[in-house]
Amino acid sequence: MDQRRVAATQQPHYRQTKVVFTIGPAVEDSDTLERLFRQGVDICRINMAHADHQWTRDICRRVRAVAARVDREIALMMDIKGPEIRTGKIDGEWQLEEGEQFDFYCDLDRIDELQEEGVRGVSINYPNFWEDVKVGDTMLVDSGLLRLEVMDIQPCRVRTKVTVGGPLTSRRHVNLPGVKVRLPCLTEKDREDIKLGISLDMDLYALSFVREADDLDLMRSYCREQGQQDVRIIAKLEDQSAIENLAEIVQAADAVMVARGDLGIEIPYETLPIAQDRAIKECLRQGKSVIVATHMLESMIQNPMPTRAEITDVAHAVTQQADCVMLSGETSVGKFPLECVDTLNRIITAVEKQEGPGWNDRIELKSAKGLLLRSAVILCQELEGAAIVCFTRSGYLANILSSLRPRRSPIFAFTDDARALKRMCLNWGVDPFFLQFTEDPEETILKAMNALKQHGRAQAGTRLVVIANALLGERVIETIQLRTVE
Repeated sequence: MDQRRVAATQQPHYRQTKVVFTIGPAVEDSDTLERLFRQGVDICRINMAHADHQWTRDICRRVRAVAARVDREIALMMDIKGPEIRTGKIDGEWQLEEGEQFDFYCDLDRIDELQEEGVRGVSINYPNFWEDVKVGDTMLVDSGLLRLEVMDIQPCRVRTKVTVGGPLTSRRHVNLPGVKVRLPCLTEKDREDIKLGISLDMDLYALSFVREADDLDLMRSYCREQGQQDVRIIAKLEDQSAIENLAEIVQAADAVMVARGDLGIEIPYETLPIAQDRAIKECLRQGKSVIVATHMLESMIQNPMPTRAEITDVAHAVTQQADCVMLSGETSVGKFPLECVDTLNRIITAVEKQEGPGWNDRIELKSAKGLLLRSAVILCQELEGAAIVCFTRSGYLANILSSLRPRRSPIFAFTDDARALKRMCLNWGVDPFFLQFTEDPEETILKAMNALKQHGRAQAGTRLVVIANALLGERVIETIQLRTVE
């Protein structure tokens, strides 16, 4: 142990990496939700690709009621479906054979005219498809299970050759690796879903298939039109354009999700770990939260134990200092949702107890307030077993402290704003508390210390590095204070 560090009362390990779970049939009842909340999940994701509005209303009420009953802060995230390219309807199931010619029709009104005898085909919901692809491009259908090569292009019809065959059913997802698609970032369904989210006071939104910063600006503008002035948007990185425009997307977003499902299809799969590493490092540099998602524990949808590769994958995301790891089908439809959360808890705790990369010295801090917070983190790292306490109305201070990544030092963030309280569930290492602030800063600090003792977060002898205002005569000054719980 570094001899410069000052020993203090040792605190139990506090899990710093947050857990996002996706709600669905496997976990939507109140009893299972209570068990999940007691296990320590932080954010409930509602996937609007599979949710109708009435179900969403019911789920929001239920999640909030159960969270209140168990005294947990659980944020609600609405995952907007976004624009998707899908095949049209077919009768039953077709078996596509390797080497077969297969057509895609871009105009539903001209299918009879476009069809050619002896060549099967299906419609596609992308009118510009025939203008945006070129001969030699690869098409991936149904998450890459079918692979086709573009052979010939005519107005509103694209002829392909099947290179990897298999079954095709209706409305399968289509990926076009390397193709810059011209689709609106918000569909009509997305707009209606956002209006619903605003009416339900959703805490966070995840925007799918973000390709450039303008996509995020457009969503913010739409939210303002609907009366939501302050919205937190998570940009989902899902194609090559997002990786090319990574820095500007991170800057425009409130947080980022490395959505490895579509991303791993849209870019060469061997570059996926590189893209994940780049995204996390860019978020750490800019002080933005980042979620690693998709296939974290995919095998546990059916099996009670993870594979060794999955264990290593989760551990890698934790070592990279991602804010959150996310479960999708594992909790929404899987057979072992509670076991999945327990598995994440065990892996995260084991990894965080090891010597990690240390606090984040790559972050770009340009304000005096940011430099003050960095000094508080450095002090806390020298005081073995100390915790950080801050007071924030917007969540800004907690976000910067989180981005600095103080190792083994929980960040207890107190706010008197209910919206900020939930949004801080996204931040690495932040344990949010609601507290009514008083005019006297000292009184507010003492109230916070008492709350920590009541919730079992601190005990006599616990050292706290407190970032707070103090009264100096008639002036209010910003301070870093070293306190010991009595």
